[in-house]
Amino acid sequence: MIFLLNLFGAAALLLWGLRMVRTGVLRAYGARLRQSLSRATGNRFTAFLSGLGITCLLQSSSATALLSASFASRKLVTTAGALAVMLGADLGTSLVAQAYSFKVGWISPLMIVIGWVMFSKFEDSKVRDLGRAIVGLGIALLGLHLITEAAEPVRNAPLLPQILKLMSDAPVFGVLVGAALTVLSTSSLAVVLLVISFMAKSMVPVDLGFALILGANLGSAVMPILATSGEPPEARRVPLGNLIFRVIGVCLAVPLIGIVQPYLATLEAAPVRQALNYHVAFNLALALLFIGFTGPVARLTARLLPDQSGADDPGKPRYLSQGPVDQPTIALANAGREALRMGDLVGQMLRQSLEVFRSDDRRLIKQVSDLDTQIDRLNEAIKLYLTGVSRELMDPADQKRVLDLITFITNLEHIGDIVDKNLMDLAAKKVKYQLKFSPEGTLELDKLHERLTHNLELAMNVFMSGDIKLARQLFEEKRLFREMEKSAAENHLSRLRSGRIESIQTSSLHLDILRDLKRINSHLAMVGQPILEAAGELSPTRLKES
Repeated sequence: MIFLLNLFGAAALLLWGLRMVRTGVLRAYGARLRQSLSRATGNRFTAFLSGLGITCLLQSSSATALLSASFASRKLVTTAGALAVMLGADLGTSLVAQAYSFKVGWISPLMIVIGWVMFSKFEDSKVRDLGRAIVGLGIALLGLHLITEAAEPVRNAPLLPQILKLMSDAPVFGVLVGAALTVLSTSSLAVVLLVISFMAKSMVPVDLGFALILGANLGSAVMPILATSGEPPEARRVPLGNLIFRVIGVCLAVPLIGIVQPYLATLEAAPVRQALNYHVAFNLALALLFIGFTGPVARLTARLLPDQSGADDPGKPRYLSQGPVDQPTIALANAGREALRMGDLVGQMLRQSLEVFRSDDRRLIKQVSDLDTQIDRLNEAIKLYLTGVSRELMDPADQKRVLDLITFITNLEHIGDIVDKNLMDLAAKKVKYQLKFSPEGTLELDKLHERLTHNLELAMNVFMSGDIKLARQLFEEKRLFREMEKSAAENHLSRLRSGRIESIQTSSLHLDILRDLKRINSHLAMVGQPILEAAGELSPTRLKES
């Protein structure tokens, strides 16, 4: 049993190293990679090269698949373009496996040392993230070396020859085992490296190694299907199309294993090199075969996964498709209705955030986070919709309305981020450490939340009506809310001085919540600013004249 523990531990080390590489690269260059991916999908060949390059950096075709699916769901890329990205991504994974096959023993500790120095001795966040990725690369190489050593006792297992003969006689079993291992480990690269480690010890014959590698390729297409199972149809089409490519490719490749293997042996006789070359050849053949069929397969996935009605997905726009965008009046009215939907979702977030602090329910934290995701999607959709409205057909009033709309939804999006990223983090700490506010502190927070909900409704009325009187009232609420927040903070400090245990335990938590609620109210007050500025109701500065 010790050898199994060593084997599983080494495999876990390999998986952890690959994960560190992926997270390090995403943290350092995630935004740039996403921009490159979205820009490169206009042409199927540039999309293919983009997927290949990004996967070589991330070392995970599944991560590239999820990025592509996310862009496709928001209509930033076409399904056909995203499928071309996936053809490149799968080839990129096979090239990364080639790179890992070079046996240079001193590279692993050197990378761990260099990465540790970069992560611990530098202040720049990008350098630290790259250090994390380099440490992960060193750990992955170390895990691969340990797998090779741990697999040695398995070769003498009495049942091994019978199992290998059964799988060799029926390559389909090898494909299924490879696919299952890939889904369980969530990394096709790790499974391929595991297979070649066994082949290096002559534990797995070449033809069975080929079948296991085909299974790893099939399993890599299954994982994004599972990961996007709860997403809208637009997001699920890309993994489905990639799965179609993989299934067809595997079905064609399995009967040809015995025919292809002698030709690969003439190139390089070593079993490990044959397996790695087969991995590259399979993905290269798929790319050449299907690069011209991304459009038809995209249309097939659209038939298999048709669009849902807008009511089924709160984060999907319901009104932006009504009316052509070359009619500014209709387009702005549609965008305004969608912006009000954003406001309703923000109101729901505020109410649920208060309930989180009252009930300490972890499930509500996840629901609030989901609402923020829906708000982000609506914000992006409205902005993209407004950029498509013809500027030549707009008069100055329409152009001002566009700016007001963008300002309004931007403030709503900021509020959603504050609730999700700040308030819910504070709520999670409260739940984790089982903290309780004092009764007076709880009452003060309830009143501030109630005032905030009232101000959100007032802000939406100001946005709809453009009424100067309401705008002045909303702006005055900023001052009143600031006074309420200041009074609540002073009361809390008084309770601290009196030695109230609840106040001492929750002091930083309480003051941070007050600060975030004031920030939210400031964003709401900004809704009335364009109206008051246009009416000349605002002074240029609050400073006294010297």
